Amino acid sequence: MIESTIPEIQRQNLESVILTLKALGLNDLIGFDFLDPPPVSSMLEAMSSLYALSALDESGLLTVLGRQLAAMPMAPSLAKVLVASADLGCSDEMLSIVAMLSVQNVFYRPRDKQQQADQKKSKFHDPHGDHETLLRVYQEWVQSGYSASWCQEMFIQNRTLKRARDVRNQLVDILKRHRLRIVSCGRNTDQIRKALCTGFFRNSARKDPQEGYKTLENGTPVYMHPSSALFGGNKGPAEFVIYHSLVLTTKEYMTQVSAIDPRWLVEGAPNFFKVAPTDRLSKRKKAERIQPLHNKFAGEDDWRLSAQKRQGRGGGGGTWG
Repeated sequence: MIESTIPEIQRQNLESVILTLKALGLNDLIGFDFLDPPPVSSMLEAMSSLYALSALDESGLLTVLGRQLAAMPMAPSLAKVLVASADLGCSDEMLSIVAMLSVQNVFYRPRDKQQQADQKKSKFHDPHGDHETLLRVYQEWVQSGYSASWCQEMFIQNRTLKRARDVRNQLVDILKRHRLRIVSCGRNTDQIRKALCTGFFRNSARKDPQEGYKTLENGTPVYMHPSSALFGGNKGPAEFVIYHSLVLTTKEYMTQVSAIDPRWLVEGAPNFFKVAPTDRLSKRKKAERIQPLHNKFAGEDDWRLSAQKRQGRGGGGGTWG
């Protein structure tokens, strides 16, 4: 065993840390005197992600959106989704979804009633995926008058839903503080998944002809979790999906999955995706394709050298590092 625990800053995603430091006016992050400096590669990866979220500009400075995201006490991807939902007219629904994603799994399966619990859960399944399934659970709980007996009947954790309600109330205050409108999209639920694409575009995958899915960013094989509303759907597997997180057991499974239109990825993350050229494709393959901008950023050594050159000229402010 190692002599001491690896510092958390060297193990965790650095997006929130870097966003906070940038908001405090600390732009020379490579030269910043961390108590336990994280790997430079991790910092560059986090800054690239923030650029893709439009939180940083090409000079590494905070954008107006970036300052807004930095003021929200949540992961930048979730904050971006909330901000986008206000513009897309679905913030009322997104508040509930983000709150449900922020708590533990609301469903439970007693060993002696697993089949019955699965039947109750299937009644909430939305054909578009798990995010709207969570929304349906929350909305029906509200319609029941926050009934504990309703939760017991549906095999849902009442305490977890109460926690989600508390989180949602806090999120409502945050949106009001930032003067973001709270509006419902009604039946136009495409707006919900469009908003999700603005924050979780890196968690996107396409159906693999052989088996499972492959992520659009790097082609990693991933699979639909059996608990997903999209698992074994009547309409067949969705061609393109986004997911909230991956769980590794015997395979890497996507959790909280929703079907999407690939064009939403290009619209929601123009710094990360583009439409692939189709002039050389056959008519059969000329369906719209997208690809990540892998070459948008230079290598780690190039970034470090660039930062050193700027610092040597006395221009330390506004650098990526």
